Order: sequence, then structure tokens, then C-alpha cells
Amino acid sequence: MFGAGIERARSYAGQLTRRGEELGLIGPQELSRLWSRHLLNCVLLAPLLRPGRVGDVGSGAGLPGIVLAIARPDVHIVLIEPMERRTEWLRDEAERLGLANVEVLRARAEDISDLALDQVTARAVAALRTLIPLTAPLVRAEGELLLMKGARVAEELTAARKAIAAARLRDVEVLELGAGLGTETTRVFRASVG
Repeated sequence: MFGAGIERARSYAGQLTRRGEELGLIGPQELSRLWSRHLLNCVLLAPLLRPGRVGDVGSGAGLPGIVLAIARPDVHIVLIEPMERRTEWLRDEAERLGLANVEVLRARAEDISDLALDQVTARAVAALRTLIPLTAPLVRAEGELLLMKGARVAEELTAARKAIAAARLRDVEVLELGAGLGTETTRVFRASVG
């Protein structure tokens, strides 16, 4: 799934294993399932990306942003993260891995007004009713939200009806990716921004 980027993915996984818990990027129980629950879960999103600028809101450890930058060198990834120590980690990792397609922006999504991204993704940030108002304004007209969600996405979708209408989202769907690949199913809330 990483293609020519597999060695970079392995190097990134190694760094997360060595430093992730110490830096508060990943919990100790997650180390044993770093590949199955995190890296593979994130890389499944790569085929949905279009060439252009993709923002990753709340990038944290770089999941999915760094993973997507490795898998899709043709896409410019903007990692949006408010915490300084995490932005330092992201900058260091992008440089160490030689990812020329990564830009790190230290900011809260709600404080950004001028990005006009082609697509925006987020993983483990907030419920859809909260996440949609934070992410939709970052996307240009006809752009797209690709928000990674958990098993309760149907409940979140119901609770987010007002946010979906307020953001004028259309073509709303939930995709399930990775079934039968030996990894956890990746659920993606996808919608076009009007």
C-alpha cells in the first residue's frame, strides 16, 4: 500500500515506536498494533486523495498526514497542529524522512482563514458535529472533507445533521475501507463542500 515509500514508512514507524510514547504522541498499548491500527488504517485513505493541497487537522503524531505524504508524494500535505512540541516532531520527521511535500502549520483550525485547501482530513479529533464547522471553512468551493471516524460514525452522522446543513455539504457518504486486509476497518466521512 505504500509502494516505493515502504522504507520511509518503516523508518517513521520505528521513530514512533522509539519516541512516540515519550513525546505523548501514542499510548503504550498502541505500540504493538502500530501498523495494523494506525499506519495501515491511515494509508487506506491515500487513493481518495487528489493532486493538490490536503490539510490534516489535528495532525498530532502525523496520523494520517505523514502517512499520506509518504504514500502520495504527488500531493502537498499541510499538517495543522496547535501544540508546539507536536509541530516540532512533525517538522523533524518530515525533514528526516525527506518529505518535500509536507508543510507544518502551528495553528488551531478555527483560527485559520486563508488556506482554501482542496481536501481536508482529520483522525481522532472530535465528533462530526464539532469537526465539520472546524474543517469545512478550510476547504475551497468544490473541495472535499475526508474525515476518519470510528465504528459509531452512523450515530455521529445523525447528530451532525445541522452542522452538515450549515456547512452546505453535499454528496455525503460514509466509506468503509480495508475490509479483509487484516487491519481494522477504516471509516471515512466524505462530503463535498458547496
